[in-house]
Amino acid sequence: MNDNGAMATRSRPDPETDTVNLTGKLLIAMPGMGDPRFEKSVVYLCEHSDKGAMGLIVNKPAPGLMMNELLGQLPIDPGPGSAGVPVHYGGPVETGRGFVLHSAEYGGDASTLRVDDAFAMTATLDILGDIARGDGPTRLILMLGYSGWGPGQLESELHQNGWLTCDATPDIVFARDNGGKWAAALHSLGVDALSLSATAGRA
Repeated sequence: MNDNGAMATRSRPDPETDTVNLTGKLLIAMPGMGDPRFEKSVVYLCEHSDKGAMGLIVNKPAPGLMMNELLGQLPIDPGPGSAGVPVHYGGPVETGRGFVLHSAEYGGDASTLRVDDAFAMTATLDILGDIARGDGPTRLILMLGYSGWGPGQLESELHQNGWLTCDATPDIVFARDNGGKWAAALHSLGVDALSLSATAGRA
């Protein structure tokens, strides 16, 4: 297991034969997965291929850290757009590096990864300046760190059923209620969060 923790999915793909591409999907942590850093996490997968995978946790704000405070450490002046924007924990890899998961109408520059028609990801300082000036994306999550998997690692972890997967929707990913995202993602699959937690507690 690498530093990102264990992960799995409902469909139990065979890591040697299944080539399902989960780019743009959500991984939902199952109770009792064994890594407290990922407890009740919802992870948006920005990339997934035979070369590995990269994702961002979307429901874990960094306690007490706001964007204006972060900009104080960078050559960017805080502005009206950065006021009240929380900083999230995106994962245990490169925790000093910033990432912005955002709505796809924001073009950014060549460094913007457009995942699909609803989501894009940018990891350069330019987007922080645009956000501060009020010229950034309509919906966004600012994060430090990411979750990463090497070739075949995610497929192997998916086979262990530590996670469920579901479609990503802006209403789940960008919701202000971070504490409700895990249950909302489960609900999109028809799974009751309370029943799932109770079942895991008796295991």
